[in-house]
Amino acid sequence: MKACAYVVGPSDGAGQALRDMARALGFAVVLPFAGLAAAETQAHQTPLLFFLFAAVDEVSALKPVADSIRFSPGRRIRLSPLVYFAESPSHDQIRLCIDMGFDDVITLPFTPQRITGRLKRMVERPIVFHETGAYLGPERRSTASDLRSQYRRLEIMRTANAGVSVLRDEMRPGG
Repeated sequence: MKACAYVVGPSDGAGQALRDMARALGFAVVLPFAGLAAAETQAHQTPLLFFLFAAVDEVSALKPVADSIRFSPGRRIRLSPLVYFAESPSHDQIRLCIDMGFDDVITLPFTPQRITGRLKRMVERPIVFHETGAYLGPERRSTASDLRSQYRRLEIMRTANAGVSVLRDEMRPGG
Protein backbone atom coordinates (compact mmCIF):
# COMPACT_ATOMS: atom_id res chain seq x y z
CA MET A 1 0.00 0.00 0.00
CA LYS A 2 1.48 3.33 -1.02
CA ALA A 3 0.77 4.88 2.35
CA CYS A 4 2.45 5.52 5.68
CA ALA A 5 1.35 3.81 8.86
CA TYR A 6 2.05 5.67 12.08
CA VAL A 7 1.80 3.41 15.09
CA VAL A 8 0.69 5.04 18.31
CA GLY A 9 1.81 2.80 21.12
CA PRO A 10 4.78 1.42 23.01
CA SER A 11 8.07 0.60 21.31
CA ASP A 12 7.63 -3.05 22.25
CA GLY A 13 4.71 -5.42 22.81
CA ALA A 14 1.49 -4.25 21.13
CA GLY A 15 3.22 -1.32 19.40
CA GLN A 16 5.88 -3.56 17.88
CA ALA A 17 3.22 -6.08 16.83
CA LEU A 18 1.30 -3.32 15.03
CA ARG A 19 4.45 -2.12 13.24
CA ASP A 20 5.22 -5.70 12.15
CA MET A 21 1.63 -6.15 10.96
CA ALA A 22 1.71 -2.87 9.00
CA ARG A 23 4.93 -3.94 7.26
CA ALA A 24 3.39 -7.33 6.43
CA LEU A 25 0.33 -5.56 4.98
CA GLY A 26 2.62 -3.68 2.59
CA PHE A 27 2.58 -0.13 3.92
CA ALA A 28 5.32 1.79 2.11
CA VAL A 29 6.49 3.43 5.35
CA VAL A 30 5.91 2.32 8.95
CA LEU A 31 6.92 4.67 11.77
CA PRO A 32 6.28 5.15 15.47
CA PHE A 33 4.19 8.28 16.01
CA ALA A 34 6.54 11.05 17.14
CA GLY A 35 4.28 14.10 16.93
CA LEU A 36 2.47 16.20 14.37
CA ALA A 37 5.53 17.95 12.95
CA ALA A 38 6.99 14.63 11.78
CA ALA A 39 3.61 13.56 10.40
CA GLU A 40 3.25 16.82 8.44
CA THR A 41 6.69 16.31 6.92
CA GLN A 42 5.88 12.68 6.07
CA ALA A 43 2.57 13.71 4.44
CA HIS A 44 4.57 15.52 1.75
CA GLN A 45 6.45 12.32 0.95
CA THR A 46 3.63 9.81 1.47
CA PRO A 47 0.35 11.74 1.09
CA LEU A 48 -1.86 9.07 2.67
CA LEU A 49 -1.24 8.50 6.39
CA PHE A 50 -2.91 5.95 8.65
CA PHE A 51 -2.69 6.27 12.44
CA LEU A 52 -2.85 2.82 14.03
CA PHE A 53 -3.39 2.87 17.79
CA ALA A 54 -2.32 -0.04 20.01
CA ALA A 55 -4.64 -1.23 22.75
CA VAL A 56 -4.29 0.48 26.13
CA ASP A 57 -5.84 -0.21 29.53
CA GLU A 58 -7.49 3.22 29.63
CA VAL A 59 -8.79 4.24 26.20
CA SER A 60 -9.42 7.76 27.49
CA ALA A 61 -5.61 8.14 27.71
CA LEU A 62 -5.59 8.24 23.88
CA LYS A 63 -7.69 11.40 23.76
CA PRO A 64 -4.79 13.91 23.75
CA VAL A 65 -3.13 12.16 20.79
CA ALA A 66 -6.41 11.62 18.93
CA ASP A 67 -7.38 15.27 19.49
CA SER A 68 -3.98 16.51 18.33
CA ILE A 69 -4.45 14.58 15.09
CA ARG A 70 -8.15 15.32 14.55
CA PHE A 71 -7.78 19.04 15.32
CA SER A 72 -4.39 19.65 13.70
CA PRO A 73 -4.24 22.62 11.31
CA GLY A 74 -3.42 20.52 8.23
CA ARG A 75 -6.30 18.66 6.56
CA ARG A 76 -3.98 15.87 5.40
CA ILE A 77 -3.42 14.98 9.04
CA ARG A 78 -6.75 15.83 10.64
CA LEU A 79 -8.78 13.81 8.12
CA SER A 80 -6.46 10.80 8.09
CA PRO A 81 -7.78 7.41 9.20
CA LEU A 82 -7.56 6.67 12.93
CA VAL A 83 -7.82 2.97 13.76
CA TYR A 84 -7.78 1.35 17.19
CA PHE A 85 -6.68 -2.29 17.58
CA ALA A 86 -7.82 -4.26 20.63
CA GLU A 87 -8.38 -7.94 21.31
CA SER A 88 -11.79 -7.56 22.93
CA PRO A 89 -12.71 -3.97 23.76
CA SER A 90 -15.72 -3.27 25.92
CA HIS A 91 -18.73 -1.41 24.60
CA ASP A 92 -17.60 1.64 26.60
CA GLN A 93 -14.11 1.51 25.04
CA ILE A 94 -15.59 1.35 21.55
CA ARG A 95 -17.91 4.26 22.38
CA LEU A 96 -14.93 6.33 23.60
CA CYS A 97 -13.10 5.65 20.32
CA ILE A 98 -16.16 6.70 18.33
CA ASP A 99 -16.49 9.87 20.42
CA MET A 100 -12.81 10.67 19.71
CA GLY A 101 -13.42 10.43 15.95
CA PHE A 102 -11.80 7.08 15.22
CA ASP A 103 -12.68 5.61 11.84
CA ASP A 104 -12.69 2.03 13.08
CA VAL A 105 -12.03 -0.31 15.97
CA ILE A 106 -10.56 -3.60 14.81
CA THR A 107 -10.79 -6.66 17.03
CA LEU A 108 -9.57 -10.24 16.78
CA PRO A 109 -8.92 -12.04 14.56
CA PHE A 110 -6.14 -9.83 13.20
CA THR A 111 -5.82 -11.68 9.89
CA PRO A 112 -4.20 -9.89 6.94
CA GLN A 113 -7.31 -10.34 4.78
CA ARG A 114 -9.65 -8.94 7.41
CA ILE A 115 -7.46 -5.95 8.25
CA THR A 116 -6.77 -5.17 4.60
CA GLY A 117 -10.49 -5.21 3.88
CA ARG A 118 -11.26 -2.90 6.78
CA LEU A 119 -8.50 -0.43 5.84
CA LYS A 120 -9.55 -0.41 2.18
CA ARG A 121 -13.01 0.82 3.22
CA MET A 122 -11.33 4.04 4.33
CA VAL A 123 -9.81 4.89 0.93
CA GLU A 124 -10.80 5.40 -2.69
CA ARG A 125 -14.42 6.27 -1.88
CA PRO A 126 -16.26 9.31 -0.54
CA ILE A 127 -16.63 9.44 3.24
CA VAL A 128 -18.76 11.91 5.19
CA PHE A 129 -17.27 13.58 8.26
CA HIS A 130 -18.99 15.83 10.78
CA GLU A 131 -17.23 18.58 12.67
CA THR A 132 -18.40 20.38 15.79
CA GLY A 133 -16.45 22.23 18.44
CA ALA A 134 -15.71 18.94 20.21
CA TYR A 135 -15.93 16.28 17.47
CA LEU A 136 -14.37 15.61 14.10
CA GLY A 137 -14.82 12.20 12.60
CA PRO A 138 -16.91 9.97 10.42
CA GLU A 139 -20.62 10.61 10.32
CA ARG A 140 -22.45 8.08 12.42
CA ARG A 141 -26.17 8.06 12.89
CA SER A 142 -25.91 8.35 16.67
CA THR A 143 -23.44 11.23 16.34
CA ALA A 144 -25.51 12.95 13.65
CA SER A 145 -28.68 12.78 15.72
CA ASP A 146 -26.85 14.44 18.62
CA LEU A 147 -26.01 17.50 16.53
CA ARG A 148 -28.32 20.09 18.01
CA SER A 149 -26.40 23.14 16.89
CA GLN A 150 -24.79 24.13 13.63
CA TYR A 151 -22.14 21.73 12.37
CA ARG A 152 -19.84 21.30 9.42
CA ARG A 153 -20.40 18.43 6.99
CA LEU A 154 -17.35 17.39 4.99
CA GLU A 155 -17.34 14.87 2.18
CA ILE A 156 -13.79 13.62 1.72
CA MET A 157 -11.83 11.22 -0.43
CA ARG A 158 -8.59 9.58 0.65
CA THR A 159 -6.22 8.27 -2.02
CA ALA A 160 -2.62 7.10 -2.04
CA ASN A 161 -1.63 9.68 -4.66
CA ALA A 162 -3.45 12.79 -3.42
CA GLY A 163 -3.83 12.04 0.27
CA VAL A 164 -7.01 13.64 1.58
CA SER A 165 -9.18 15.73 -0.71
CA VAL A 166 -12.27 17.60 0.40
CA LEU A 167 -15.04 17.06 -2.14
CA ARG A 168 -17.69 19.12 -0.34
CA ASP A 169 -17.56 21.38 2.70
CA GLU A 170 -20.77 22.90 4.01
CA MET A 171 -22.28 24.24 7.19
CA ARG A 172 -25.51 22.67 8.28
CA PRO A 173 -28.06 23.88 10.80
CA GLY A 174 -28.56 21.74 13.88
CA GLY A 175 -31.74 19.91 14.35
